[in-house]
Amino acid sequence: MTGEPQTAPKQHLSRKVLRDDVYDTLLEMLLDSSVPAGSPLSIDGLARQLGVSPTPVREALVQLEHTGLVSRAALKGYRVAPPLSSGQMAELVDARMVVELAAMERAAGRAAEVVPSLRAAHARHAGIIAEMGALGNSDANRTAASMRRYFDADWGFHTVIMQSSGNRYLLQMLEGLGTHVHRLRQAVGHGISDAEVALHEHAEILYALESGEPQGAVEAMRRHLQGVRHRAVADEGGSDPTV
Repeated sequence: MTGEPQTAPKQHLSRKVLRDDVYDTLLEMLLDSSVPAGSPLSIDGLARQLGVSPTPVREALVQLEHTGLVSRAALKGYRVAPPLSSGQMAELVDARMVVELAAMERAAGRAAEVVPSLRAAHARHAGIIAEMGALGNSDANRTAASMRRYFDADWGFHTVIMQSSGNRYLLQMLEGLGTHVHRLRQAVGHGISDAEVALHEHAEILYALESGEPQGAVEAMRRHLQGVRHRAVADEGGSDPTV
């Protein structure tokens, strides 16, 4: 043994960081409609466009296939998947309701542990909505990156509750559903007209927990998810399915 530092972990980390960067870049391309639904996705073409080797592109596309944003057919390669239909969006929210209400029931019994983290998540969500409002109503003022921050903060509120449920399998189930929530983002584009509604619904959940009303928190979550479902299947041009 020479005592010299090992380089393999660093190389592995660098490859993972590159793959994650490529994944994030492709995700934003899909969510801001840079690539229309049905368009083929060439691994070599994307690698040239991004200035990387084909390997991280291939790995990123495998990850994206799990979100449903891209599909792969034998001998034909990858294509951009069409947006969710209203029926599929309703099914997605129904699945979330099953998992999230179960988690809310469990987390509500641990309010003293949950409330501080949930307050912080709610404050972050509110802060980003305020930032987005300061940009004005023009979609041109909102970048895909800023919209991702908004949706991540919205989703983060739900993640705190799941993490506080004390059930690792419920958390894993939500994480699986969370990949598909990107499809809701794909459907809404850059609008956030219902952001204040979602924030208010989150506030009702938080208030019930702060007030020591566990069943009230569960019912507030139920009302929120019902609102999400309603917004998710709204007619084109209507309200946005904030999560």
